[in-house]
Amino acid sequence: MRVLVLAASKKKQLRPIDDPFVATGPSGVAVRDRLKHLTPEDEKVLRVVGEHLGHLASLDLKARCADGLDHSSDTWAARKQGLTAESSSRWAGSLTKATHDQWALSRRCQLAHIQNLEAGVRTLMHRLSQPIGEKGTKRAPGGYRSKGEWFHKSRRLHMLEHRLEAARTEREAGVVRVVRGGRRLMNKRHNLAAAQLTETQWREQWEAERWFLAADGESGKRFGNETIRVTPDGEVSIKLPAPLADLANAPRGRYVLASKVAFKHRGQEWADRIGQNRAVAYRIHLDVGRGRWYLTASWQRPVVKTIPLDAARAGGMVGVDTNADHFAAYHLDQHGNPVGDPKRFWYDLSGTAGHRDAQVRHALTQLLHWTNSTGAKAIGIENLDFAAEKTREQHGRKKRFRQLISGMPTGKLKARIVSMAAEQDLAIVAVDPAYTSMWGDEHWRKPLISNKRKMSRHDAAGIAIGRRALGHPIRRRTAPPQHHQSDGAGPRTLQAGPGAQGREETRHPATDRSQELRARTEETRTRATSRTSKTVRDVRSDQVRVQDSLLIT
Repeated sequence: MRVLVLAASKKKQLRPIDDPFVATGPSGVAVRDRLKHLTPEDEKVLRVVGEHLGHLASLDLKARCADGLDHSSDTWAARKQGLTAESSSRWAGSLTKATHDQWALSRRCQLAHIQNLEAGVRTLMHRLSQPIGEKGTKRAPGGYRSKGEWFHKSRRLHMLEHRLEAARTEREAGVVRVVRGGRRLMNKRHNLAAAQLTETQWREQWEAERWFLAADGESGKRFGNETIRVTPDGEVSIKLPAPLADLANAPRGRYVLASKVAFKHRGQEWADRIGQNRAVAYRIHLDVGRGRWYLTASWQRPVVKTIPLDAARAGGMVGVDTNADHFAAYHLDQHGNPVGDPKRFWYDLSGTAGHRDAQVRHALTQLLHWTNSTGAKAIGIENLDFAAEKTREQHGRKKRFRQLISGMPTGKLKARIVSMAAEQDLAIVAVDPAYTSMWGDEHWRKPLISNKRKMSRHDAAGIAIGRRALGHPIRRRTAPPQHHQSDGAGPRTLQAGPGAQGREETRHPATDRSQELRARTEETRTRATSRTSKTVRDVRSDQVRVQDSLLIT
């Protein structure tokens, strides 16, 4: 029997749960404003400059990819020197830096692709090694259901191994695959009907995405940027490349746009920065669908100092469970007690990327406003990352589940909620997502259901996340027997703080009870007659001892 118990306990062993931590604040800022009232001459100049610099950016990216792992500071300087003659020193610096960042991003994506292929190969090899029809466990999948499925999966294993070998070879050689303008937009060219685009519309988007009108800031220079300069009153001017200097309408080869900008969001912060001649990067781009030009300003700032974890927990916590179509939130006090009713903030992740992004922003705004209304100073959220769990081999035939976790905006959510919460002076506490939905449903959903409150599995998960962020165990306090409760047979399942009325009296320390017992023994009174217990359980045990002594006598 003992061997079976030990085997069962070993089989149900849970993985270690990481400690919660306060997420660091944002390290950069970006604001955007529309360039209104542009003249036809302004749009012509922007198109010509963007096309010219975009061509140079394509040539520089080709040269960088050809260098591969042999890239060095000398080759970087040589590329910059070659671009300077066709543009300017500052434009060449912006071009080479953008190229380097794009190549580095492709390398990171290549590594993630290799890790994804490795995970798929491991899963396929494990399942193919199992007998056909072998049932799986929670920790490892079983075998395939039929010989036909086993055969098709063996073919897929050979295909993934071939892809993995080719990807590793390319990575060792420093070969990356980059598409200026985006691979997704490039693939739309082969299926214009599904993209609801004509060839002319696609061509306009393709050319606009390949333009280059971005300049990095320079600290110490006038208004923080010499290439694309924006004055405090909103005047925008561009330093033209050397071959296009004849298009200038201002001294020193500059072109001043007729439109002015006024950043309504963070406008004062931007004005203070350019007033001190601190670096500000600018990017001009065209939204082909709307026919509008925009100017985006961005700059770095020191990372926002986060408050200690104990300070974040002092005012309670709002636990948030992230789902495919809504956030399920629940407010908890500092002792881990649910307060009020659950809240849900819905969003729709269908449609275009802009629509999905707007939906996430709107839901997060509602969540932050509600959190401020509760008085809590922190939000507990799961540290989700489905990078290695959304492959076909990991979940088999669960296609809807794969689509579900692939559709969750985990990466975008992390970036947005941290930056938006910092503006509201709220802390973000990231917790381990292990077992939150299962344990929340087990311990919290049923006890909180009433005639006026409906609880879902996601609402209970929000409580579990909040309690883990507060440092409390997820499970509720085990209630004593019904007749031993201070309020009769009613349930006492929620924890209460020391100052809450109606709370059960705390048991005195053992030292106090020993002193009382010593004083009573000195008065030559027996324990059975002198001791008066404050709990029903001890009184019953004393009565049993007295009855036993009477029977013996």
